[in-house]
Amino acid sequence: MSGIAGRHVVLGVSGGIASYKACILARRLTEDGAHVDVVLTAGAAEFIRPLTFEALTGRTVVTSLWEPGRALDHVRLGREPELIIVAPATAQLIARMAQGMADDFLTALLLARKAPVLLCPAMNDQMFSHPATQANLERLGPGVGGQGSSITILGPVAGPLAHGEGQGPGRMVEPEEIRDWAHRMLCRARPFTGRHVVVTAGPTREPLDPVRVLTNRSSGRMGYALARAAWLRGADVTLITGPSALTPPTGVKVVRIETTDELQLAVKQSLPIADVLLMAAAPADYKSATVSGHKVKRDAGPVSLTLEPTADVLASTANARRSSAVVVGFALETEDMVATAREKLSRKQLDLIVANSATEPGSGPESLTNRVTLVSAKTVEPLPLLPKEEVAEAILDRVGAVLAERE
Repeated sequence: MSGIAGRHVVLGVSGGIASYKACILARRLTEDGAHVDVVLTAGAAEFIRPLTFEALTGRTVVTSLWEPGRALDHVRLGREPELIIVAPATAQLIARMAQGMADDFLTALLLARKAPVLLCPAMNDQMFSHPATQANLERLGPGVGGQGSSITILGPVAGPLAHGEGQGPGRMVEPEEIRDWAHRMLCRARPFTGRHVVVTAGPTREPLDPVRVLTNRSSGRMGYALARAAWLRGADVTLITGPSALTPPTGVKVVRIETTDELQLAVKQSLPIADVLLMAAAPADYKSATVSGHKVKRDAGPVSLTLEPTADVLASTANARRSSAVVVGFALETEDMVATAREKLSRKQLDLIVANSATEPGSGPESLTNRVTLVSAKTVEPLPLLPKEEVAEAILDRVGAVLAERE
């Protein structure tokens, strides 16, 4: 989250039960290094006292236009921040925004603003579905992913509402997701904004019978880190993932696959739109020549398997990629790591190979860290042992440089 460090954010909080989540959001953004100014409506101050936010952010909280020394602060705070988040945004606040009212500090600031707004509705599901609320939201701007408005509307989502109020849409998006969107809105920039990045992640599983499979130790962590980092930089991201216990990153399109053949098909379907292809998945290299329709019993005695190679997914993309696409392969080796990576780089027509050793402590598929060497046609760049999130950032820095060269 280093991209948020030093950035100025205003967090507007209106009076709903979800205002308690704004405390978590304020804390997270402050931990990321952002300068967070909190503005409370009168209703919000009934739910959460200003002192709470002051303790979380280390900054004075604004609650009224009429506080001494606050003359024209709504104009200043409208001009200074790089992002304004309103969370929660109640039906009442949304209605006042849609009508251009400025009857308290927050609505006055929103009229005087220059920064983009991330608006996070939260209300009873019947209030959200009411035609008046829907018309107000339509007037304010498009939802996430839309174009043409400086107001981005995030949510609401379905889920438990206030006690006894059901499960319909109206629940505010969780603070961690809002935090991710704030990071993306503050940090997206060329060359990733507007690009489509396709990432493969995790293992594949090749069936032996209805119960057993051939697979490998891949956790998917490297691919998931790449997908998250690319999305935070402003890209549209498709994550093609084999079986993994990880939670998909915010904002990405997820395509789930099981076998190597399914992986190959999903990658093939994504190639027409892929500006960047990051092939971090670990497909099984072999599959059984025959698959039993019934569970093979242990008491049947020894079993012999005839294995045949699976498709080389990355090599099969060579003639179908966009001519300008940046393609990154991964090589997990036990010996001759750099030499093998160079051979794969040439044979598979890649821009970059990320090579690492399967036997080095602290590295490899199931580790939280990795020590990789970035191999291109001109350079061999060993990196120190790093968390996989930092490895992902280093890889995307190199990808971004290639994208910039091809613009």
